[in-house]
Amino acid sequence: MLRWALAKILQTAAVLLIVSVASFSLLKLAPGDPVELMLGDDYSKESHQSLMVQLGLDRPMPEQYVDWLARFVRGDWGTSFVSRTPIFQYAFVEALPVTLTLSAAALGLALLIGVPLGVLSAVRKDTTWDAAAAAFSLTGSAFPSFYLGILLIWIFGVAFGLFPTMGFVAPWDDFWGGIYHLVLPAITLSTPFMALIVRITRANLVEVLEQPYIAAARARGEPAWRITWVHGMRNVLMPLATIVGLQLGALLHGAVLTETVFSLPGVGRMITDAVLNREYMVVQAGVMMTGCLVIFTNLAVDLSYPVLDPRLRPR
Repeated sequence: MLRWALAKILQTAAVLLIVSVASFSLLKLAPGDPVELMLGDDYSKESHQSLMVQLGLDRPMPEQYVDWLARFVRGDWGTSFVSRTPIFQYAFVEALPVTLTLSAAALGLALLIGVPLGVLSAVRKDTTWDAAAAAFSLTGSAFPSFYLGILLIWIFGVAFGLFPTMGFVAPWDDFWGGIYHLVLPAITLSTPFMALIVRITRANLVEVLEQPYIAAARARGEPAWRITWVHGMRNVLMPLATIVGLQLGALLHGAVLTETVFSLPGVGRMITDAVLNREYMVVQAGVMMTGCLVIFTNLAVDLSYPVLDPRLRPR
């Protein structure tokens, strides 16, 4: 078991190295001179050369990469030439908690509604409940997140004035105020994910409920809730865990649009603003952060498989 876990961790380290090379290369392949962007329009040749040396851009590419990777691990990510603040403070301390809070709220809402709705659809197979769940799943998958966000703002924010239409309040500073501001963004981001969870839960649970051991449990007189939620859902947890790991990238991708629509100061909006301002170092930091987040989440999902299914434990 320990050897298997170490092998997974080594694979993750290799993937992280590949992501770091790709992220570093993005900055070098991007059009424009970062030194000129930092100096502005009016500069001398001497100041340009001096800043090149200061940033280490006059050194060979492999040496630049090693130096950049070492500084990134230490938290020295450079300085934003627009806001004049350290990128680590801007990206990791300020923007990342907003995106993680939004993603966690969307994931929790998707599981809280999607799993029971999928179970209801499987238990009430070929009934009106099943048809309604299928319609919800299809509609949720078909709605673009940015359009859904604008629709929710127009209906619940502008027409009825029930929820705020923009801004972020940290739940760790004001819990209920933070939840209040996250309602519309979380619904927007979670709806496609919720629809997918409904389909996956229903499809797997329908198959599980037709297995012989479920018939044996019914013959023993076990209550219906125990057959469904204990015996049945135990075998649905692995597909759900896989979906959570695989869809995290899509969740972060949707967060870019959601944060832009609702004016949330998260990683998605940070990367969007950085691309528009040609702040490639900020884009680089955002790509590395999101890449690490996806990779570590998939590692956690892989390590959870033997816990969810003892048959997968290495012997």
